[in-house]
Amino acid sequence: MQQPWWSIYLLAIFMLGLDSKLVGQAFQPEFAEPLMNLTVPIGRDATFRCLVQNLGGYRVGWVKADTKAIQAIHVHVITNNHRVGVSHNGQTVWNLHIRNVQEEDRGQYMCQINTDPMKSQMGFLEVVIPPDFIPEETSGDIMVPEGGTAKVSCRARGMPEPRVLWRREDGADIVIRDPNGTKTKVAMYDKEVLTLTKISRSDMGAYLCIASNGVPPSVSKRISIKVHFHPVIQVPNQLVGAPQGTDVTIECYVESSPKSINYWVRDSNEMVISSNKYEVVNTVISSFESRMALTVRRLTSADVGGYRCVAKNSLGEVDSVIRLYEIPGPTVKNTSPANKREEYRYSTPIEGPDNQFGSADTSDDEDERDIGTYTTDRHSNSYRNENVTRNRTINYAPTTEQKLNNKVRKIINKFEIEKFGNNRCCVHSLFVINCVLSLGIIVVLDYT
Repeated sequence: MQQPWWSIYLLAIFMLGLDSKLVGQAFQPEFAEPLMNLTVPIGRDATFRCLVQNLGGYRVGWVKADTKAIQAIHVHVITNNHRVGVSHNGQTVWNLHIRNVQEEDRGQYMCQINTDPMKSQMGFLEVVIPPDFIPEETSGDIMVPEGGTAKVSCRARGMPEPRVLWRREDGADIVIRDPNGTKTKVAMYDKEVLTLTKISRSDMGAYLCIASNGVPPSVSKRISIKVHFHPVIQVPNQLVGAPQGTDVTIECYVESSPKSINYWVRDSNEMVISSNKYEVVNTVISSFESRMALTVRRLTSADVGGYRCVAKNSLGEVDSVIRLYEIPGPTVKNTSPANKREEYRYSTPIEGPDNQFGSADTSDDEDERDIGTYTTDRHSNSYRNENVTRNRTINYAPTTEQKLNNKVRKIINKFEIEKFGNNRCCVHSLFVINCVLSLGIIVVLDYT
């Protein structure tokens, strides 16, 4: 008996439904890997990737878990946030994109599959923020008197919380003094507030506050600490001498803060300025040190005297005096005929201008200088707190005994030359000469 056609149709529908149900139960969607956590600096882009196997006819959705806000379903964006988008690669790779990440985007994000029951997995988006200083809680440049206390603060925000370090711009150590007066020197100071007690001029300078939290870039702020004190002058030489016609330079070293007005004044209260005669130079050594130099060209007697270096700032005025004096040049020997005649007065009968033994100027003077020379010190009281010493040599006229001794020596020399010629070195081995001076007569005794 033949089956009605409609019964065959119902059997086919039943078999297809059964097969679909069996297939659905055998190949359920599964996540291929966990959803990764993301750490993204503010302003950058973030992308979550959800890998699904055997998706079939199911759909993938995205939800921000902490706010329950639906971000997207399958290929459609649901949120009103224009920075959110989705993309996919086939039925396996499903992406959620967040452009220009902001701090409010931080939180957990869920990838869902609309099975029954629903399948989901979550990843966390961490938004990190590089450090930035809080203007109202960060100090600017300050000025304090020497011996006072300087307190500067530097506060920064960011995610994670920044770390704040202090160091000196010039690389020198930071000096920390505790209430007991103990000093500690450190290259870096690790606190938001830097306190310098009993501050000195050596603590003056620029300090760098550096904030970092591992998120580039780190930031720094330069804070200048100025220490005020009245001027101080140091003079290397308070008494300076030079010969006439030479250039001479005098100098003063000044320490002051605020910076001082520096100038030179003579004894007559006349200010010294740069000219053909003077050269005035002020050189900056550091933030509070400077060098004053005054060069006097072609020194004359009119230039001798006191020169005051003056330093003046808002806290006071100070000066120091340098005395400039003339150093005498070398003495020129007087070779006038009268002096020459005086020299010949002390010559022996066998001496003379034409004699081969020379004049008394080349023989007798040696003995005279050995006997009749002495040195005296002359102290000048014309300069305050300074003594100027000059050496003076005096030569005495030879005595009668000195002249006779010189004559005896020359006669013996003459005798040796006439008797032995070039063999004068043998004179003592052959005979001994005993010279006796009696009434001007020379007696020679031969012992050979």
